[in-house]
Amino acid sequence: MANKLYEMTPREIVEELDKYIIGQDEAKKSVAVALRNRYRRSRLSEEMQEEITPKNILMMGPTGVGKTEIARRLAKLMDAPFVKVEATKFTEVGYVGRDVDSMVRDLVEASIRITKQSRLEEKYAVADEIAEEKILEAIVPGGPKKPADKQNSPFDFIMNSGGYKTQKQLYEEEQARKEEEAARQNGEDVTLVREQVRQQLRDGKLEDQYIEIEVTDAPKGNQLDVGEGGMVAIGNIFGDMMPKKTKRKKVTVREARKILREEEAQNLIDMDQVEEDALHNAEQNGIIFIDEIDKIASGSSYKSGADVSREGVQRDILPIVEGSVVNTKHGPVRTDHILFIGAGAFHTAKPTDLIPELQGRFPIRVELQNLTEETFLKILTVPENALTKQHKALLETEGVEIEFTDDAVAEIAHMAYLMNETTENIGARRLHTILEKLLEDISFSLPDPEKDKIVIDQEYVKEKFIEKIQEEDLEKFII
Repeated sequence: MANKLYEMTPREIVEELDKYIIGQDEAKKSVAVALRNRYRRSRLSEEMQEEITPKNILMMGPTGVGKTEIARRLAKLMDAPFVKVEATKFTEVGYVGRDVDSMVRDLVEASIRITKQSRLEEKYAVADEIAEEKILEAIVPGGPKKPADKQNSPFDFIMNSGGYKTQKQLYEEEQARKEEEAARQNGEDVTLVREQVRQQLRDGKLEDQYIEIEVTDAPKGNQLDVGEGGMVAIGNIFGDMMPKKTKRKKVTVREARKILREEEAQNLIDMDQVEEDALHNAEQNGIIFIDEIDKIASGSSYKSGADVSREGVQRDILPIVEGSVVNTKHGPVRTDHILFIGAGAFHTAKPTDLIPELQGRFPIRVELQNLTEETFLKILTVPENALTKQHKALLETEGVEIEFTDDAVAEIAHMAYLMNETTENIGARRLHTILEKLLEDISFSLPDPEKDKIVIDQEYVKEKFIEKIQEEDLEKFII
């Protein structure tokens, strides 16, 4: 599968990430180079490709500074199979955590979804034509029909061999000719009506009209749990042995178009080929993001209790990161060329607390910086999906225009920085907390016909949060 980011240089990749993530240039640079190296590897001979493995990345930094967002944006931009797992899932207290292989199975499922969607989009043009014909048939049934073949009597040949035709035969022939003429005339009339309806369909004039269509009946439930491999529908076990059931469904033309389009596109794609391509895509382009990797690092000061479990998880993860074959319900998958990105705050543990073999498998170390007041200000205004833009768009649906003054935005950034310094540091997520609280009363009172524009200035922000800040400052000194 060709990825659009393969054509981009590392510098262009970083520029693309800058639209959504502020700061953390070093981390962006590392992931951009790792991605470009995949493109470079794809240009080599097959023998050399096998030798070159991806250089996995370990991101260190407090929560909310952009570790997950960098990996997620990267995967979204390049349409690569992407999976985010929490390392702590594999260390559940009291019982053995989830099977570590499940991260690769999840990646394969993500890859199947991406590949299938890509194939469906290729078939939509043809599927749209078939769907239109089916909708037409539902609105204007009938059309030109071929006359039925007449069953001849065994005596006809003997009678006709001498050129003789009975009165009955002559009468039947005349009737057949009349029926054929009537059918042709009727066919022409129906064809004319169908073309008129077809034009109305294309002009969008019949979107809300109800029609009855025939769809494949896929029964829900009837699934077998096959453990970590997921669920398998009982119908799939028997394959094509069972005939497909259909059912009649009454829907609007708009809904019928969507249903029939998807169904016809599904029929046009080859699922065996989709699975084959998806497995290859997962092996060559997959990205697995292992979050909270610091939580499975054992500190050097003590080695008892839960730490045994943590080290066990590291040893389980190791063969997958090193390169092994994992069996999935779609076939075996090699993990040699999957890119692994580890991330963690590393407050109490250090990267050196990981077992040496695992450390060696994450050769690129990137430290993400704490967010400053200036960074908060940029996060609120610069990205294409900036929080202030999101809230403006949400409230515009209620007919209210919200305007944030420059000093109000600066005050919000200052509050976020102050709260992170004085209480728990939760990074950029603090901005969500502040903006939700700030707009809570406004949101609650909408829709209000008397309000069409609200200006949020510095005074409004201070009024909302001055008590909160003071309370939190005092609480730090109360025992």
